[in-house]
Amino acid sequence: MKLISWNVNGLRACMGKGFLDFVAAEQPDMLCLQETKMQPGQADVPLEGGYREYWNSAEKKGYSGVALFTKTEPQSVTYGLGIEEHDHEGRVITADYGEFYLVTVYTPNSQNELKRLDYRMTWEDAFREYLCRLDKEKPVIVCGDMNVAHQEIDLKNPKTNRKNAGFTDEERGKMTELLAAGFTDTFRHFNPTLEGVYSWWSYRFHAREKNAGWRIDYFLVSNRFVERVKDARILTDVFGSDHCPVLIEIECLSAGGVFRRRAGARGRGRT
Repeated sequence: MKLISWNVNGLRACMGKGFLDFVAAEQPDMLCLQETKMQPGQADVPLEGGYREYWNSAEKKGYSGVALFTKTEPQSVTYGLGIEEHDHEGRVITADYGEFYLVTVYTPNSQNELKRLDYRMTWEDAFREYLCRLDKEKPVIVCGDMNVAHQEIDLKNPKTNRKNAGFTDEERGKMTELLAAGFTDTFRHFNPTLEGVYSWWSYRFHAREKNAGWRIDYFLVSNRFVERVKDARILTDVFGSDHCPVLIEIECLSAGGVFRRRAGARGRGRT
């Protein structure tokens, strides 16, 4: 089973840059998108393969937003964290697949001059507690743009970015806390020392051409689920956004239940 996560930095724009061809070629079982910057119905997303689609859009138009496209109908889908303070920006979708929860997230950016760092710290604590509650019920797969390069190996220029958004000690510390709470960074599980592989590049200064990037897009899984992850990759040759997609392949044990109910039999749904 193939899962892909991609910050598309505006889905309508990305659809004009090869998005549909990419999905048609890869045919992921679950496709998680971040920074869609659109409301449901603003544009048709004509994916082939019988996908159901679920959206959590920001109240502010043209901002943030996440979406899930899935060939398998989840048992249930929820939106946000269930906390008023955090649920206006379209940042979280959770799908219950019976064997596991799939969570797609677009973590708030701390912004220039770290204007939202304090809010980011509050968000991080709430999100970690949310994932830990889910993890008590069943394993969790959480993916998305988590807006942090965890270790120096995860960005090209760690020394010059030490106090910049996405590489502050505070943000890195929250990722360390999340991993310590029972989660594994799948890419580092398979590639513990690999350098020079990133998922985001600034549009400025020819950063992608120079590979001056950051690895800020993740698939984390509950520790007890790691053995079912067969591969984790960053698709650096895919363009269309300032981010590239990240991917995992997992073994699905269930021969029945939710994974027998393919969405293609019912057409594409929208929530």
